[in-house]
Amino acid sequence: MPQSLAVRCPACRRAHRYTAPSYPCACGAPVVPPLDKQGVATRVVHRAWQEDWITVPCGSCGRRGQWPRPELGCPCGTVLRIPVTADAPERPALPSVTIRTARDAVTAVVLYLHRLGYGGIRRADRRPPCGIGLAGRGVLAHVDPSARPATLRDVECLWLTAMTESVGCLYFSLTGYTKESHTRADTLGIPLFLLERSGTVTPVNPSADQLDGSGA
Repeated sequence: MPQSLAVRCPACRRAHRYTAPSYPCACGAPVVPPLDKQGVATRVVHRAWQEDWITVPCGSCGRRGQWPRPELGCPCGTVLRIPVTADAPERPALPSVTIRTARDAVTAVVLYLHRLGYGGIRRADRRPPCGIGLAGRGVLAHVDPSARPATLRDVECLWLTAMTESVGCLYFSLTGYTKESHTRADTLGIPLFLLERSGTVTPVNPSADQLDGSGA
């Protein structure tokens, strides 16, 4: 049965009944944010990325996924943040590797792909024109450790290869992206990520942000 909670708007004092949404875990089971029946709804005044997401474990497989923090819009115009027991906007700590070589870059990407929920990661059968290709179940990832930004051609080559193999694709660059490649990736829906020397993987376009938050 869906979880529900009685909440009151702190601005107009109007009462509401909020029902928690269900999100699909990578294993296929539904995940529902645990509502805090003892908590109080608060007003959203300022937006911060870290505060807009919560980490909720799947009750079936235990996978810890990040989902949007529950919110409710009041007719008076106030946005209410619904209290949950997993109220800390924690991100699971990831193993990291300092990137000094191309192999380090590949290791960092493999760790990140595992974190997203992709399995069976290996070297891609088809070698890309530049960089390193990685393949997993349902995904093709391009790791670009070069000293130049990824170009339009780089992004399109990845997309065409993924289309041929009927899988999704992701691009990881150590240096960044040209304006043209970034625009083209947004058009094609390709998640773009930046590899930092510390081993941190940072999403740099909307498709990557969504994938980073929800997982594969």
